[in-house]
Amino acid sequence: MKPCVPTLGLTGGIGSGKSTVAQRLVELGAHLVDTDAIARDLTRAGGAAMPALAAEFGAAAIGADGALDRAWMRRLAFEDRTAKARLEAILHPLIGAAALQLAAAHRGRPLVYDVPLLAESRGPWRARCDRILVVDCTVRTQVERVAARPGWTAEAARRVIAQQADRGARRAVADAVIHNDAISLAELASEVDRFMAWWLGRDGRPVVAP
Repeated sequence: MKPCVPTLGLTGGIGSGKSTVAQRLVELGAHLVDTDAIARDLTRAGGAAMPALAAEFGAAAIGADGALDRAWMRRLAFEDRTAKARLEAILHPLIGAAALQLAAAHRGRPLVYDVPLLAESRGPWRARCDRILVVDCTVRTQVERVAARPGWTAEAARRVIAQQADRGARRAVADAVIHNDAISLAELASEVDRFMAWWLGRDGRPVVAP
């Protein structure tokens, strides 16, 4: 069954600028369901996922603050090919359930699911969305942006990028692509505005093709 309100799946690799695009969509009136934020809540100290994560990965996965040690988990995922799948098997059902609860509060506004791993999903997220927007940039730009974040290195950024869907796979699922390389924040906002007008049927001009 098609969504009763315009429903968008927003995705992009780490460092692509997806969060900036999401914020602009909110400013334009969309209701955002941020699956990264849901994951952080589930893995905070006392979060709903923590007992299962501790049982699966042991005390080493828990930081001094009682939350999931994300840096430790990133290292494990690089060293152990099964770790990512085991982590996702715990988190993804919980994230999906929480996302649906939050979506129920949209009250008729355009709905945006911000899903970093949408291209990797095999059904549920795509089925919930009538359009998919990909925020794209070069791997070099991704690495530069992520390495500038506190606690990150270029090598750590490359490892995460290597574990995500590649640019071609993301573009293959897209109805529209915003290319976020070498443009200003104002120019990026303008691209989002143009996409929003097309998505909601207020402007028939084509968006950037995948």
